[in-house]
Amino acid sequence: MSLAGKKIVIIGGTSGIGFEVARQAAAGGANVVVASSSQGRVDAATKRLGAPAEGRRLDVADGDAIAAFFEQVGQFDHLVYTAGESLVIKPLADTTPQEARAAFERRFWGAFLSAKYAAPRLREGGSITFSSGVLAIRPVPGTALTAGVTGGIEALARALAVELAPLRVNVIQPGVIGTELWDGSVPDPDAFLHDAGSQLLTGRVGTAAEAAAAYLFVLANGYVTGTTLAVDGGGALV
Repeated sequence: MSLAGKKIVIIGGTSGIGFEVARQAAAGGANVVVASSSQGRVDAATKRLGAPAEGRRLDVADGDAIAAFFEQVGQFDHLVYTAGESLVIKPLADTTPQEARAAFERRFWGAFLSAKYAAPRLREGGSITFSSGVLAIRPVPGTALTAGVTGGIEALARALAVELAPLRVNVIQPGVIGTELWDGSVPDPDAFLHDAGSQLLTGRVGTAAEAAAAYLFVLANGYVTGTTLAVDGGGALV
């Protein structure tokens, strides 16, 4: 179940969990391509990853840009989609239509179109791995939008696993992971992560490395498809 020599595209691979997926895959001998909407983040990530990692700027809210991106990438083995801006955490009454559409644009429609344009270019034995979150099955007040997006991703993955077989399609469902995602999502990230971790069965939040290991597992295991794999410290149970 080695990824050595495989070409892996990670959209959202310049920070957080996505970058750690790229780092671990590259360390295992894979050839990685990371993409992000920020050229600065792309440049910084490829420098940290080192050769032969590649980086490309991609706005996942632009369907034409996604199509062009995959045409440039050509044939490859695995797609990982972790792209998404900070989470919208606020009551339904205070959530604007613009915020709701923007969240779906990047987290759902970006994933949908990436799968559409990537699928014809994935080699035999290839896979697509999406990202959801524990809120899909255990929402809390103020998370209706995020729960809706992540739940939609999980349903999409199951449908595509059936439609695109034998191409494999899976979802990783992270719980609270200590990454920069929270910097723009909550007022006091350190306090939030401490409090969230104290309520979990593990007594702490997860690390990007722990979450990334789950992605690499479903990429490498050719018998896993249509699966949502939770990495949540028991968050679904508390």
